[in-house]
Amino acid sequence: MTALNTLVLRKNIILISVIISLLTLLAYYMYTLDLSIDLYYTIGWILVILVLLVLGNSLISRQFNRHLPWLKFGRRRLFTHLFLGLIYSLIVINLAYFTFKLVLTTQPPIIEQVIVMNVYGLVMFVPIFSIYFSLHFLKHWQNSAFETEKFKKETLKSQIDNLKNHLDPHFLFNNLNILSALIDKDANESKRFLDKFSDVYRALLKTKDEDLICLQDELDFIEAYIYLMKTRFEELIIFNINVEQDALLKMLPPLSIQLLIENVVKHNAISEKKPLVVELTSDGSSITVCNSLNLQKIPAESSGSGLDNIRSRYAYFTDRKVEINQSESQFCVTIPLIEVEEV
Repeated sequence: MTALNTLVLRKNIILISVIISLLTLLAYYMYTLDLSIDLYYTIGWILVILVLLVLGNSLISRQFNRHLPWLKFGRRRLFTHLFLGLIYSLIVINLAYFTFKLVLTTQPPIIEQVIVMNVYGLVMFVPIFSIYFSLHFLKHWQNSAFETEKFKKETLKSQIDNLKNHLDPHFLFNNLNILSALIDKDANESKRFLDKFSDVYRALLKTKDEDLICLQDELDFIEAYIYLMKTRFEELIIFNINVEQDALLKMLPPLSIQLLIENVVKHNAISEKKPLVVELTSDGSSITVCNSLNLQKIPAESSGSGLDNIRSRYAYFTDRKVEINQSESQFCVTIPLIEVEEV
């Protein structure tokens, strides 16, 4: 059992124990004020209230977790939850009292008992809810801290993986060979290739500390990256980009599209008979990378973590999912574009 689960278990045990103790104290005062109430009825009254309080307040907590999460609406959540929790608890105590009194006894409800119940109810449940909210907030804070630390580690790993991929000797060797051939063949073209080669590494260094960048910056980097691919494979690889203007200022984790294109080139065979076609399209809310499917007969070595890294990084910023669709001839990955207010 984790430390967090242990904390939650202890919280629930303490909360139930305190409620039982205080309800027993309240029942004792009721019992001394009206000796006609049977002790067993009093015990039953306590148990019914305990069950209704635990179940009802758990339901209220779940609804508040959905609509007013602690970490985003801390102060509003505290006062609203405290108010509704007290009102619900007093309603349960009074309804249970009147029900037991009218159904199980011949005595009508006594005003003194009603007053005692409500006064003691307020005195009891204010500290109970204070303890409960403190422990509840601590639990969510620990969850948030854990998720933040997990995200930082995943982001760092993703950045390191991307740097390793581009600093890989094969990547350098292939592009330096191309550059060497271009120097002898066409000085102007070799200079352009070197500029694009520099742009790729400049973008890597520029985005290494960024959590999100706008789509326009990512596409500027992709333009340089595609140029290197086109120079290497010439007409054997075809890129089609169709992105709406409205989407260019929306955000995404850096190097997401580059990683998808890199996976396409890595896992597909490229030949004159079957050139590789890669399409980038956007509907304004997401961007899709599709490629013609022609998998290599001998699969390339892969850790399988590329798409997992993208999913994990997106999960930190939005609830929208990374979608994967595959047919016999095409493989597509759709990644969300993030509005600034979502972050």
